[in-house]
Amino acid sequence: MMNKIFTGLVLVGLPLSVVGNLLHWNQLLMFIIYCVTIVALSSFMGRATESLAIISGPRIGGLLNATFGNAVELIISIFSLKAGLVGVVLASLTGSVLGNLLLVGGLSFFIGGLKYKRQSFNAHDGRHNSVLLVFAVIVAFVIPEVFSTTMPDQDILNLSIGISIIMIILYLAALLFKLVTHRGAYNAPGEEEVHEDETPEWTKGRAMTVLGVATLAVAYVSEALVHTFHYIGETLGWTELFIGVIVVAIVGNAAEHASAILMAYKNKMSIAVEIAVGSTLQVAMFVAPVLVLISLFFPIQMPLVFTWPELVSMITAVFLTISISNDGDTNWFEGATLLAAYLIMGIGFYLL
Repeated sequence: MMNKIFTGLVLVGLPLSVVGNLLHWNQLLMFIIYCVTIVALSSFMGRATESLAIISGPRIGGLLNATFGNAVELIISIFSLKAGLVGVVLASLTGSVLGNLLLVGGLSFFIGGLKYKRQSFNAHDGRHNSVLLVFAVIVAFVIPEVFSTTMPDQDILNLSIGISIIMIILYLAALLFKLVTHRGAYNAPGEEEVHEDETPEWTKGRAMTVLGVATLAVAYVSEALVHTFHYIGETLGWTELFIGVIVVAIVGNAAEHASAILMAYKNKMSIAVEIAVGSTLQVAMFVAPVLVLISLFFPIQMPLVFTWPELVSMITAVFLTISISNDGDTNWFEGATLLAAYLIMGIGFYLL
């Protein structure tokens, strides 16, 4: 049923996005159409990556889902950088960290926990990801802000470039560790078993084709969406910070939201956690550094310097997630706790 609804939204929303963009329809109306269309397109990306997850296993499937889910946000951020909206980009990165850890993780734990009293995933993966979360958010994001108080702008940018290169290298090393050198070394019993009663919705070739076409369509709609931000901010009284932290983050990560919740409902918590936490790590250790390097080709560069409300919120989200997930066991109340934290931070960013 939901697949038919999303298919209908794409068939209607994509032509309307093209026509409305060419004819310059009301920007508030187009903002809504663009957001709905991107979410609908993201559902196709989610279905394709779910098929690939069944074919490839939980780790690679979760990585693919996180990668193509973050591709949407990466595309939106690149066009935002091109438009000089550095504040929106930094805020959207903050929103991705908060959204993936608290909203996606919280909904996955909560909805899965309503069906199953206890759900388990690989505790070693949880501890491994915890170390990387601490590094990415607390070390790599806080240090530029601390040093920025005594550095000229050019040195802050140079520091951001150096940190970005180091983070990309470490992220690639983490993938090498998890998928190559130590693949299967810390699996929970039966984790890599293939479920014979489950078949992918699409073949590998069709899934990859859908991903490619959907990504191209998202790129077009995302560029048009970015041009509505200024009007939306003035009309609705939303700040760049709120648009980035809440709106762009939710729209840009819609594919991961849907996929992680679906995996949790099917009691596949290893994939759900890999999507939520793995996507956060990818945003912090790869997407953010790549955006810093890409910004060098635009008139306005983006140093890796967040505001203190953004940093404190991300640090809080990291420690709360680590505290809940390190034991490899979840329930609906832990999910509710994460969701409550997200709502509190959302209210704060709205009023800021």
